[in-house]
Amino acid sequence: TIQMMDEGKEEEGFKAVFINPEKVQEGGNPWAYEEGCLSIPDIHGDVERPAQIKLKYFDTDWQPQEKVFNGIHARVIQHEYDHIEGILFVEHLKPLKKRRIKRGLESIRKGEIESKYKMRFARG
Repeated sequence: TIQMMDEGKEEEGFKAVFINPEKVQEGGNPWAYEEGCLSIPDIHGDVERPAQIKLKYFDTDWQPQEKVFNGIHARVIQHEYDHIEGILFVEHLKPLKKRRIKRGLESIRKGEIESKYKMRFARG
């Protein structure tokens, strides 16, 4: 994927595999950036996250690694790590924004939305 940074500069996406990741440390100046998620279609909002994350993990050869990620890469990793912890980006939104998206979230919960990709909804 290609991400557009606020300065208008393109940032190439990256692919990485983190087996059994552990967050070692977060740091740097927190910065807000609009996030969205395929799990929650058509909902977006500014999420403030630290600019840096240090991660401990195993690579695809089962070799232990520890690495620091910055900027958009740190943000993507934090977003995905939240999924492992059962946290969605909307939980990081400010209270006013949460109230504004409540109806949209309820429509998603009921399966009353259409998305550009296949989705499965729990019934009952």
